[in-house]
Amino acid sequence: MALQCGIVGLPNVGKSTLFNCLSNAKAQAANFPFCTIEPNVGVINVPDERLTKLAEIVHPGRIVPATVEIVDIAGLVKGASKGEGLGNQFLGNIRQTDAIIHVLRCFDDDNVVHVDGSVNPVRDKEIIDTELQLKDLESVESRIQKVEKIATMGGNKDAKVEFNVLKAYREALLSGKSARTVTFESKEEQQAAHDLFLLTTKPVLYVCNVDEKSARTGNAYVDAVREAVKDEHAEILVVAARTEADIAELETYEERQMFLEDIGLEESGCNRLIKTAFRMLNLETFITAGEMEVKAWTYRKGWKAPQCAGVIHTDFERGFIRAEVIKYADYIKYGSESAVRDAGLLHIEGKEYEVQDGDIMHFRFNV
Repeated sequence: MALQCGIVGLPNVGKSTLFNCLSNAKAQAANFPFCTIEPNVGVINVPDERLTKLAEIVHPGRIVPATVEIVDIAGLVKGASKGEGLGNQFLGNIRQTDAIIHVLRCFDDDNVVHVDGSVNPVRDKEIIDTELQLKDLESVESRIQKVEKIATMGGNKDAKVEFNVLKAYREALLSGKSARTVTFESKEEQQAAHDLFLLTTKPVLYVCNVDEKSARTGNAYVDAVREAVKDEHAEILVVAARTEADIAELETYEERQMFLEDIGLEESGCNRLIKTAFRMLNLETFITAGEMEVKAWTYRKGWKAPQCAGVIHTDFERGFIRAEVIKYADYIKYGSESAVRDAGLLHIEGKEYEVQDGDIMHFRFNV
């Protein structure tokens, strides 16, 4: 399941530095605008301590974590919706992603040029928001011209639903709000909204890039961002990207943990960001555990057992009979599949079972 999060922001806010920490792909990071032109893509492992603990019991040949793709998209500038900078190309790159990681500069440093001459993360956020909203408004207006007559003159029910959705989005966008602030009650409206693929309906995570001393508690810039986004359906994460880059250079886990402890953190900002991005995409994992491998498999929250079986192989879904499910906590407590079975805690589930995050599963099928 190849899902992507796109890293966006103004030039020189720390996007590529953060991307390098996440992926070790070493995207070019420099102190001038448009350093990144083509998007860099990194396939990132999702940190999951459960896999390590299961491996200590099962002793598999390998551990295979879940992954998510992170895309480093070049810095947007004011006027991008009209093609300024390399705007149309960048906006196209954003459109292809499933969620947005919006990096905001929340640190002072005279040696790092700010494209607008001063540090103001709320202003920077509004610049990016405006460009995305303007592009969405352009898309909505164009679509309205195509469906309005069909919706108002004919009896096409789908056209009427889409027209109502478009009008709601246009009203929000004209008032300077992102499309994600609009909610719809009916499934028909929700589907019509989804099918428009607007930029500002994508889930967003605001990453406040701070200096090392602000990594644990944030600063006044972060407080201003929190106030600015309090009415949005969005999350905020505080990360010191330059410090994370230093941590990533350390060779051993123990060294990295000591560094984190010195600055008052239990977990690296990169790990927290990856986990948050995974959750933001509405993803969870079930696990298979055996001598060959302990592996995390990615699925959409709410999927039933046959759908999850299909993640492993389409034949598993087509010929699904049942799923044998062990809860992660039970596996750790009893120390083996046979011990869990003897305790009566191995559950046999059918087609209507909704898989839960961390379920250890074995599928029975026949084709």
